[in-house]
Amino acid sequence: MTKHFEFGKNWKDYSSDINDIRITIAEESLKEMLGANNISGKTFLDIGCGSGLFSLAAVRLGAKNVFSFDYDDDSVKISTVLKEKYACNTNTWKIEHGDVLDLNYLGKLGKYGIVYSWGVLHHTGDMWQALENVTVNVADGGSICIAIYNDQGKSSKYWRMVKKIYNVLPGVTKWLILIPAFGRVWFPSFIKDFLKFGQPLATWNLYWQERGMSPWNDFIDWIGGYPFEVAKPEKVLEFFKRKGFVLKKSKICSGYGCNEFVFTKNEYEK
Repeated sequence: MTKHFEFGKNWKDYSSDINDIRITIAEESLKEMLGANNISGKTFLDIGCGSGLFSLAAVRLGAKNVFSFDYDDDSVKISTVLKEKYACNTNTWKIEHGDVLDLNYLGKLGKYGIVYSWGVLHHTGDMWQALENVTVNVADGGSICIAIYNDQGKSSKYWRMVKKIYNVLPGVTKWLILIPAFGRVWFPSFIKDFLKFGQPLATWNLYWQERGMSPWNDFIDWIGGYPFEVAKPEKVLEFFKRKGFVLKKSKICSGYGCNEFVFTKNEYEK
């Protein structure tokens, strides 16, 4: 039986890199996604909060009643530590263990002005059910922000196999997957940067400036992230249209990685 990837342990390793600069970058990422004036005063639900970085960003941008949950207990602990370090005086941010596939649990949380689930739902083992579930938490006129792995056909099937093997290998034998996979993912970038800038690590060194993330931890998340499901962007668009949502913003990738979407729930749709 294929093991689930231990996302929380990877987030714990990443959490040591979180600082004021990365928090500010996360804030800018949220503002770019949702609009600079569309976060303050809104309720914010972070589904699969990981390190808690973007929940913290929402708190600092003035969101109210920020609620974060994750299936992984390590992620809950890490997010709690982050809150104690950077937002210990706030009483509007709650963090707990929760399962996005538990519709009864989600129903008890109520509705939010912003529902945020970034690169999470495709790791649940039942992505479409998870997408179905989270729509119940979006208030009329509210927004949902998601990132879902792009369906590349045969290439996605290859990566699914890689992830399954990685998760069953014990200890140091995981390097049998990590070394060649690292070359597959990053070597083209190293070559391109060398030819363009004379610095093969240019993209690697500046990676954190986009969303405050770590290139190494994101790589481990990519290689280990299992369960693993994908979707073509048009399938996601069709799904949310049927649910009464309107696309406000999207960023579609051309290869492996996530397609990013912001949908607003039509307040007149019943």
